[in-house]
Amino acid sequence: MKQYHVYILLCADGSYYTGVTNDIDRRFIEHTDGLNKDCYTFKRRPLKLVFAEPFPDINQAIAFEKQIKGWRRAKKEALINGDWGALPILSKTAK
Repeated sequence: MKQYHVYILLCADGSYYTGVTNDIDRRFIEHTDGLNKDCYTFKRRPLKLVFAEPFPDINQAIAFEKQIKGWRRAKKEALINGDWGALPILSKTAK
């Protein structure tokens, strides 16, 4: 069964990049090698993979990626730290 991953990279400038892929190892190498100079991460290397969550369905993965992209930094960091309990609390606070 094919798996998809939603992942978060910590960039050298302290920002986060969120993406989805069907091959997390290949995609991380593409980011770190700078294969696409137009990619957000190109000028923000080196990168660190700080979060990856597998999904059996691409539609679920894409939906979660879009959800994370709408989150503010504190909520992303709670996810990265595995603090799932903080997510509902952070959802109620100002964006």
